[in-house]
Amino acid sequence: MESVIQNLPKEHSPLVLGCSPRKGGNSDLAAELIARGLKSAGAEPRLIHLRDLDLLPCRGCQTCGQSAGHRCVLMEKDQSEMLFQLIVASPMLFFASPIYFYHLPASFKGFIDRAQRYYEAKIAGDPGLESLESRRAHVCLVAGRPKGERLFEGSLLTLRYFLWPFNVTLAEPLCLPGVDRPGDLDSAEPAKDRVVRYAYEAWQGPGR
Repeated sequence: MESVIQNLPKEHSPLVLGCSPRKGGNSDLAAELIARGLKSAGAEPRLIHLRDLDLLPCRGCQTCGQSAGHRCVLMEKDQSEMLFQLIVASPMLFFASPIYFYHLPASFKGFIDRAQRYYEAKIAGDPGLESLESRRAHVCLVAGRPKGERLFEGSLLTLRYFLWPFNVTLAEPLCLPGVDRPGDLDSAEPAKDRVVRYAYEAWQGPGR
């Protein structure tokens, strides 16, 4: 069986994905703080904002489940595969995202849906995916609501299954409720310190 991943260069930089559709918000700052924490831990993070990429949403056509090589009809039409290659090759992943209506923003969820071809390949026994080393993903979720039953639960469940084909497990997340208005995170020094420390300790964790 031909694998959906072939000859990918090994990345040494942790990947930080800023997942907000809006520039300059609280989760953007969280992504920057994650990168700062990683740098202080000796890493050279690669920070990418999803909104800066050309990413088309999944059409639900199921072609990837039926075609040879699990190819997606949109593969050559946007930058999704470039980002998936970084997800496959990076030693550690970080996501910073706002919460909209108890879930991830539409643009982020649209990209997640494009991972369907990797899911189809994984359940078919793709040798490249099966051989991937186990890695961890760290998530900082920022919500405007100060409290709410299961406020972060849906997002974390989606992320857990999104990462499964890549042999990535979800580490303990950092969830920040009540961070809504512009500047809320920037004016909260203890919360900012938590984000920096979260990334620092992730990179400096056991086995590194």
